[in-house]
Amino acid sequence: MAQIVIKNLKKEFGDFTAVRESSFTIEDGEFFMLLGPSGCGKTTTLRMIAGLELPTSGEILLDGEEISQRPPSQRDIAFVFQMFALYPHMNVRKNISYPLVSQGMPRAQVKAKVAEVAQILGIEGILDRPVGGLSGGDRQRVALGRAIVREPKAFMMDEPLGALDAEFREHMAEELRALHDRMGATTVYVTHDQLEAMQMGDKIVVMNNAVVEQFGTPQEIYDKPATMFVASFIGSPCMNFVNFNGQLGLNAHELEMLGSRFGVPQTREPFEGEMAFGVRPEHVTLSDAAPFRGEVLATEYLGTTQIVTLKTAGGEVKARIPSNQTAKTGESVGMTFDPKTVTLFDRQTGRALKSELNEGVLHG
Repeated sequence: MAQIVIKNLKKEFGDFTAVRESSFTIEDGEFFMLLGPSGCGKTTTLRMIAGLELPTSGEILLDGEEISQRPPSQRDIAFVFQMFALYPHMNVRKNISYPLVSQGMPRAQVKAKVAEVAQILGIEGILDRPVGGLSGGDRQRVALGRAIVREPKAFMMDEPLGALDAEFREHMAEELRALHDRMGATTVYVTHDQLEAMQMGDKIVVMNNAVVEQFGTPQEIYDKPATMFVASFIGSPCMNFVNFNGQLGLNAHELEMLGSRFGVPQTREPFEGEMAFGVRPEHVTLSDAAPFRGEVLATEYLGTTQIVTLKTAGGEVKARIPSNQTAKTGESVGMTFDPKTVTLFDRQTGRALKSELNEGVLHG
């Protein structure tokens, strides 16, 4: 398999810029996620890596070789589409073997490779069935088998689970990750589903409006988002933002926000102006003694936990608390925050302010 390096990749369609100066590295054997909302540029990036679109500028290196202007046939990359793209007039065996037959591989070798792939995917019993009568999950396995049988340097997957129902989608996500772990193949996977990305990915690139907002591990992106967009796109419920005007000195450990003082990670840059105090719902603690208060607007029971929505002077705050903790609609409650879980943002740029906890983690 191979490392893939993206350097200053750009794609324009006339006056429209689909991908703007993207740079990141996909290490050999990684399960790499391209995550973002519709129209952010993630599928265009994937298609440029596969050779289905040529970049306007920038470089794509596969296993150390520059391939940005090569046709797909010269890139040794397999593509798995959302809608499977199977040949309806062929049975499962012929669909999987098609790439090898078209390359002129001897029949006995083709048969052995198809049998090997069918065993990996658990589809030995349907090899002679027509693809038209298969379930969505089995058709997706056949599409994967046709990609795997070629033994390419890398796999490109464009929302391959998007056409499946929610329950089976989760099951197939687990199967895909397990398959990746067995094969050790470099895989680039496009999705708009942040839960899918967090569940499956070794690394994630978060894109928005043609730009890479952040690049890192799922934990880095969740714990220390580089921008307010990333913080709001990742997590359910997403990160809370308490808006206020304030001032931060260099190496400050606390700040004044809406009449109360809070501990924060040690700052690495001074700042004055419009800020957002970011904290995830599970890191909000309700305490009657806390001076920063809010009015309970609603509670949502989730079994072992509940989501409490509070109205504060800086905007709504959601807290994820134990289901046996009492929070009554209309009452005033105090809130405290662990400084290690706080991220401060410049509201004008949307960028996270540098601190001792996110220094060296913020990418994009």
